[in-house]
Amino acid sequence: MIARTLERGLFASRWLMAPFYVGLVVGLAVLLVKFLQELVHFAEGVFVATESQVILGALSLIDLSLTANLILLVIFSGYENFVSRMDLHDQNERPEWMGKVDFSGLKMKLIASIVAISAIQLLKSFMDLSETSDRDIYWMTVVHVVFVLSGVFLALSDWLTDDAHGKAGDSHAPNPKGESDSEAAARHVREDAGVAG
Repeated sequence: MIARTLERGLFASRWLMAPFYVGLVVGLAVLLVKFLQELVHFAEGVFVATESQVILGALSLIDLSLTANLILLVIFSGYENFVSRMDLHDQNERPEWMGKVDFSGLKMKLIASIVAISAIQLLKSFMDLSETSDRDIYWMTVVHVVFVLSGVFLALSDWLTDDAHGKAGDSHAPNPKGESDSEAAARHVREDAGVAG
């Protein structure tokens, strides 16, 4: 009885994560305000701006939209993976990737987004060399390379883990018969009992 109550309490503690995702929604709204400010500033100077200034303005808008995508990805995937499945009345509005991005996939999408944002920041610096010191460009390049290498190592470690699980016949390996984990486990028990008999 005590163990069951404790387990229910621990399981219910996942709802403590919900305010974090609500806070990220607030952060998304703040980012929208900044995006609109940049858009107005970009549109006001479009007739007097040089080509490089227009490109820099467009890169700033892309940078903000990629960051917003990253926040939205964390909100949806994090909530569905760690709190509760979203019960939407109209399933047609549900993005196709929702419910399919597990923690490993979320890590890869996060690092890919961070690499893209870092690349845009680096490109903005290259477009405006007169305003950026050599030291700043050097460190931005180093940071970008570190992000890229981190993504490669994460992808490699995930690939090695999945490969090891597949070879060892782990229950987390992809199931070619399309069974759930419990169905596959029950089938293995029946097969083992048949072999023993």
